[in-house]
Amino acid sequence: MIFLMRHGQTESDGQKRFIGQTDLPLSPEGAAQIRGWRDALASVEFAGIFCSDLTRTRESARILAEGRGADVRAVPELREIDLGEWDGLPMSEVRARFPDAWQERGENLAGYRPPGGESFADVQARAVPAFERIAARTDGNLLIVAHAGVNRVILCHILGMPLSRLFRLGQDYACLNTIVRRKGSWVVAGLNWGIFGDCGVRSCFKNTGGSETECEN
Repeated sequence: MIFLMRHGQTESDGQKRFIGQTDLPLSPEGAAQIRGWRDALASVEFAGIFCSDLTRTRESARILAEGRGADVRAVPELREIDLGEWDGLPMSEVRARFPDAWQERGENLAGYRPPGGESFADVQARAVPAFERIAARTDGNLLIVAHAGVNRVILCHILGMPLSRLFRLGQDYACLNTIVRRKGSWVVAGLNWGIFGDCGVRSCFKNTGGSETECEN
């Protein structure tokens, strides 16, 4: 089973911003979220732990690796989307300053590139091969800590969804997605599970080795 997680909540000034490769640390709340998962997944054995090379995923992965004696391997191809000149700007500012570009992005979510940045199609072209390479070279349960955009493009690929619909897939801070191999194909077994939600996730992974037990709620 592959455990595909989003990093915990990051430091923020409360404004809605475009955050891509801006290198933010976890907030105290984000670190607490990840510690919750560390404890909930304590009985699951991981053959490998991977993350992007950005601080928020590295910090998350290090917390998750505590007590395991496992190395965390950073994979640059799992970085969040590069938003170029928009990165770090408030969404309201981008919409006001660049109304035509804002509209174009909304109409072409898969292919639009902000100035100096990437499209979601670009992200998928680098992230999916990295995901498949990790999965092919490592036996057993895997833990991958990445980003909302990266997780969405990987999930779209597995589900056969067009990237124009990627925001229909929720990816909250510190959420967990589970992916299994069945009859030669990847299957999304769990989506956007939250450690503090109603999923009852602690009972989902009580079996050592991480069986394919799914939440009943």
